[in-house]
Amino acid sequence: MLTPVIPTIGDGYVSPKVYEEVEATARAHAQDQLDRLMAKAKKAGVKVKSVLLEGVPHEQIARAARSKRADLIVIGTHGRTGLAKFFLGSVAGRVISIAPCPVLTVRGK
Repeated sequence: MLTPVIPTIGDGYVSPKVYEEVEATARAHAQDQLDRLMAKAKKAGVKVKSVLLEGVPHEQIARAARSKRADLIVIGTHGRTGLAKFFLGSVAGRVISIAPCPVLTVRGK
């Protein structure tokens, strides 16, 4: 999932060219990470397909699940609690609340 780059007021002026370069770099990095994960899954014998979406993560995950008529969403979670969860939020928690199908959360290392 690629969250759009949004400059904040304190950043000052960002030219369209610089914004496009930052966005392209972020997209390329996200695609590289996705490709590595796909290769790892395939090596383990898992049949996988990938799609790189841009937008608000929990909304895009739910939208993709709806459009693909998914039977199950499997999503990783950091397992944050307390203030970290309050300030950083939880994509997994938000997906659970709007998902069109069951959601299985898997706690990361």
